[in-house]
Amino acid sequence: MPVLTLAEAEELVAGALVKAKTDPENAKSVARALIAAEAGGLKGHGLSRVPTYAAQAKVGKVDGFAKPSLEWKKPAAAAIDAANGFAFPAVDLAVKELPAAARKNGIAAAGIHRSHHCGAAGHPVEKLAEVGLMALMFANTPGAIAPWGGSKAVFGTNPIAFSCPLPGRPPIVVDLSLSKVARGNILAAKQKNEKIPEGWALDADGKPTTDPNAALAGTMLPLGDAKGTALALMVELLAAGLTSANYAADASSFLDAKGPPPGTGQLLIAFDPSAFGGGLDHFAALAASIEGQPGARLPGARRLALREKAKESGLTVSDALLAEIKAI
Repeated sequence: MPVLTLAEAEELVAGALVKAKTDPENAKSVARALIAAEAGGLKGHGLSRVPTYAAQAKVGKVDGFAKPSLEWKKPAAAAIDAANGFAFPAVDLAVKELPAAARKNGIAAAGIHRSHHCGAAGHPVEKLAEVGLMALMFANTPGAIAPWGGSKAVFGTNPIAFSCPLPGRPPIVVDLSLSKVARGNILAAKQKNEKIPEGWALDADGKPTTDPNAALAGTMLPLGDAKGTALALMVELLAAGLTSANYAADASSFLDAKGPPPGTGQLLIAFDPSAFGGGLDHFAALAASIEGQPGARLPGARRLALREKAKESGLTVSDALLAEIKAI
């Protein structure tokens, strides 16, 4: 299979999106995010998304030329309008603006509305941790999970991400969706014409399925059963209720070019540890107590290893996906 360097992959993705009615700067923002996900092993948020993103941009379901705008509603609270464009430029804006406000106020938050798929939620919080801030991100997504005991999807897979800086080394990054697996994994299985494992999803009739097409038409099983749906409710209210974004049940799919813009939301919160009496050395003490146990590791260790490997060896892309992207 073909192998691309990270730079070649970014250029490929950005070029494809520009051809699909997207502003070059927006295309670069999207490409950076998708290739970072691919390099870290999060293939469901990587190159597999390009054909769908391009199809949506071509028909205007996502506005490739939209420019996000930010308004500080309070000294530490900003509202960002993604203007029905790609989420990544809006998230980039939040990551750029939050540090100064967090250092001034101790904490700062940015709520994003009229947004789109934000990919790997761990990346924005990691960037904030790299400048010494602790961070949280919540994102809602189109309907995928039913309330516990129910049958209609009213929550998305609703990722939660967290980061914590450490002295002299990469930060701790926690990034998880509230379904047992990310929906992007099912999309990837569909594109490869592969079955999915049992226990990932239910079909439209609420029955277990290993067919990715039936799974995409049905609902995802939540992480932690009833506890997972409680967390999904929390994220729905933080990412969409707080920002006046569309709730999951009202958002069109991220996975096709049908319907209006999804209009989902995200919330990023940045904390200055010094404002709360904390510090990097104190964080490092807990990290050391985890890593000092045989077989234990910090979240994100595998991702970092894959990222370094991708820098050295490039990304392996299937012939079919590469041809599909080049044909955009």
